[in-house]
Amino acid sequence: MLYKHPDILETAVIAVPDDKWGEVPMAIIVLKPDATVSEADIITYCRDNMAHFKAPKRVEFVEKLPRTATGKLQKFRLRKMYWDGEKRVN
Repeated sequence: MLYKHPDILETAVIAVPDDKWGEVPMAIIVLKPDATVSEADIITYCRDNMAHFKAPKRVEFVEKLPRTATGKLQKFRLRKMYWDGEKRVN
């Protein structure tokens, strides 16, 4: 759903720690050049186009996403930034 947004170049969604729910979805987004969109805009867009429980509760904008030499997204590196020192809910 996020890739359909006109201002998003690329994105990844991961689970991050949450005090109330244990973990919640978070979108990490690379915007297209000259895009002006806020965290609230992205969350509203997702809530309008998908089930609310699937919509990200947080959004972070980054310059680039970590990838391997072959271009595969390295989600484990994204998760490590938010889960380091935290206990997973498994």
